[in-house]
Amino acid sequence: MAAAKEQIFTLEATPLKFGPGSSAEAGWELKRLGVSRAMLVTDPGVREAGIADRVRESIEAEGIACEVFDRARVEPTADSFQEAADFAVDGKFDGFVGVGGGSSLDTAKVADLVATHPAEIMAYVNPPVGEGRKPPGPLKPLLAIPTTAGTGSEATSVAILDIPDQRVKTGISHRYLRPTQAIVDPDLTRSLGSEVISSAGLDVVCHAAESFVARPFDTRDAPDSPDDRPPYQGATPISDVWSARALEYGGLYLRRAVEDPDDIEARGYMMLAASLAGIGFGAAGVHIPHSLSYPIAGLKHAFQPPGYPDDHPFVPHGWSVIVTSPAAFRYTFGADPGKHRRAAELLLGEPVEEADEDTLPDALVALMRDVRSPSGVRELGY
Repeated sequence: MAAAKEQIFTLEATPLKFGPGSSAEAGWELKRLGVSRAMLVTDPGVREAGIADRVRESIEAEGIACEVFDRARVEPTADSFQEAADFAVDGKFDGFVGVGGGSSLDTAKVADLVATHPAEIMAYVNPPVGEGRKPPGPLKPLLAIPTTAGTGSEATSVAILDIPDQRVKTGISHRYLRPTQAIVDPDLTRSLGSEVISSAGLDVVCHAAESFVARPFDTRDAPDSPDDRPPYQGATPISDVWSARALEYGGLYLRRAVEDPDDIEARGYMMLAASLAGIGFGAAGVHIPHSLSYPIAGLKHAFQPPGYPDDHPFVPHGWSVIVTSPAAFRYTFGADPGKHRRAAELLLGEPVEEADEDTLPDALVALMRDVRSPSGVRELGY
């Protein structure tokens, strides 16, 4: 007897506050959430730019104690997650704040997880690399404040990490990891270089495109219990709405955001696109480009990306994703030509009369060239 197919989907979204200057309300948000002692997670670059300390001052102005952990690693490892988790356990915090790119936000998620439900990092890492243990209950409040327009981590229930000794990149995923509140402030992107905006923005585009053309949720087998329903369920009518708008914004604003750091309108819309795509792929999931990005990033530790911190070599996530996307979408076209055509129209900002397997890949290649992205793995050191 054939297994019953899924008929149920869920949508969970982080409450989001958006607008220039909105990060000044971080303290108010933590006070509203009942936090009295917060751990603020950031990386050295964001701290050096003064952003983290401005957020800390907003928090302390509300009478909330705040300690800064500024050693989040760009492209985190199990060890860097563990360092932050140890700091969190020792600090006995009742709330957490992530300020930075996806690496800092993911580090804050894991610090919250381990401080609330103590265990080794690998216990929570997805199988087969880790045990895949599920958190036994909700976490402490987490306020996510992104400073890049890319990962959408402020809206997702996953934290990504590198395990160098196994040459593996993987993640921790559970609905409890989703931040309690997000603040998306376009002003925080002013100091970002064009390379970071390029890589992060192409990650947004891939999140949106992959989730938009993902396998529909009702083609999956139904789970045995609600607890077995995965966060990534496949494309749904609601996830399509978020992913489509993110694709549209990527086509309209990414080129502008890369060219001019003072184009706050473009950078703001790309930050919004990142959050919208995070909601979309946080429900629908991603597929081939992201799956291939993990070995691309995990196997190569000699590439020094321009425009990024030079304290360790790594492949920026967005670039590791985008380089395989043209071939991936050429391959998936036959599964749903109509949605691939619509994805191309959204990215191009115009109707496409005749679409084939090259239409969406060609649109992606043109965008990659315009924002000066690597065009293949050879440019990433392979």
